[in-house]
Amino acid sequence: MAEWVCRALRDGALEGEHAPALTIKDSIATPLGFDAFCHVLSQLSTNIAAEKSQSRALVLVAFSRSPSYYVDLLKRRGLDISSSQQWIRILDCYTDPLGWRERLMECGSAKNLSHEASNLASTCRNVKDVDKLFSSVISLGKGLVGQGKVRFSVAIDSVNEMLRHASLSSVAGLLSNLRCCDHISSIFWFLHADLCEEKVTAVIEYMSSMVASIEPLIPFANRQRGISENLSLVERNFTKGKFHVRCKRRNGRVRVMFEEIHIGQSGIYFTSPSFEDGLVNQVNQGLLPKVQFNLQLSEKERNDRAKVVLPFEHQGNGKPVEIYDGRKSLMDSKYEAAPVSTGNSKINDESSKGEIIYFRDSDDEMPDSDEDPDDDLDI
Repeated sequence: MAEWVCRALRDGALEGEHAPALTIKDSIATPLGFDAFCHVLSQLSTNIAAEKSQSRALVLVAFSRSPSYYVDLLKRRGLDISSSQQWIRILDCYTDPLGWRERLMECGSAKNLSHEASNLASTCRNVKDVDKLFSSVISLGKGLVGQGKVRFSVAIDSVNEMLRHASLSSVAGLLSNLRCCDHISSIFWFLHADLCEEKVTAVIEYMSSMVASIEPLIPFANRQRGISENLSLVERNFTKGKFHVRCKRRNGRVRVMFEEIHIGQSGIYFTSPSFEDGLVNQVNQGLLPKVQFNLQLSEKERNDRAKVVLPFEHQGNGKPVEIYDGRKSLMDSKYEAAPVSTGNSKINDESSKGEIIYFRDSDDEMPDSDEDPDDDLDI
């Protein structure tokens, strides 16, 4: 599903439509959202560098990490930094968000960025001014793609940092203006859902067309477990989780998908959900309600169920299967058996057919007719 999300951002927006927007959110229970953000950023950067994306450039708005961090990230993913000046710009809102570092640099108390990061970064010294932030993103993007119809993508590494310096309405307006801009192909951002109110999360999700939430693979709501077992579950959730994606389609329908996300020494990777994990089954069984009947099947019961031949399955045993459609064929009229006599109560021939013979109880009983028997009633 992560690859499907990356393809949606790569394909960009159709003519006359808003740019696709992705919200990546996590919580303290499974803090893997930033790893997923870096994965999407790397995949989109690879497609842009290879000219396989609708967008031809990328503007990264860095709030939670320095530009040097993202330069090293792109290096580790095998991208050529020397040629990256042609397709990526970093709006540095991390180094000096309020203009204090500039004063320290005048006193000689602050260090500058690395040479590679300084070539790609443009410092923003007043993140409270949302309008200036929007104009900075647009100017950086147009500086890469020009003034034509070529589009660029936007990535924001922390919406929470934006909400620290600006109101919710200002941040929502910024995201909406970025989506509506004709020069932007796609946009995605990262959000810590448990660091803000539910209404804030709802507004941010409303602004996006795709929501990818990182959820715990193993919930530990049962407080009766031991401390060691809870610690093992916490450690497991810090390296593994459920990547749950909700996408709004153009026809108004919502598509829901999920898969497992794993963080290892080799990096991040996604797999299809596995329901045979012993620990997961053990936890799920512990969460089942206490009832008087068994909700699980034994191995013998599973085998017996698998051997049952359903009515719609093939039962011809090598012979052609004939399906009766309710109409008599010519072949049936030739071999139609004689009616069974009413005086004989035994059926000797299994192939013979029976019929129902109705006898009236008395001659006073009127035969069936089209007349309404209650026609004489005055209701």
